[in-house]
Amino acid sequence: MTKRNSTQKVVVTFFTQLIIGLILVFVIHTYVLKYKSLPIYNDKIILAYFINGLLAIVIFLVLFFLRKKQRDQLGFLFMFSSFLKFAFFFIFFYPSYNADGNTSRLEFMAFFIPYIFSLLIETMSLISLLNLPEKAE
Repeated sequence: MTKRNSTQKVVVTFFTQLIIGLILVFVIHTYVLKYKSLPIYNDKIILAYFINGLLAIVIFLVLFFLRKKQRDQLGFLFMFSSFLKFAFFFIFFYPSYNADGNTSRLEFMAFFIPYIFSLLIETMSLISLLNLPEKAE
């Protein structure tokens, strides 16, 4: 496989899995909420899925472009990206989730289901990218 095809495959796979996966997880998540007669679009659920997807894309692209120059530092950069996602949570979601002095299970799940899914896809894609032979990059 050529250099370009290998890296393109990883990138295309990442975007496909992330976007289709987040849509499917969102549909299942909202279906479960509806089935249990819980509020479906409360707790900034749409914003949580959007922000987590957007952050995953930005982080993956940054790490993708740094993969050659900062290869030895990618693990640390990836860990920093998790810190960045938590910062987004505490800045944009936590104040409204904790406005009543309590973060409910539904509020927690609204953010962390897409967070965990995005993190899994990011991790698998970055492992695939790093496992490419250096000549294939």
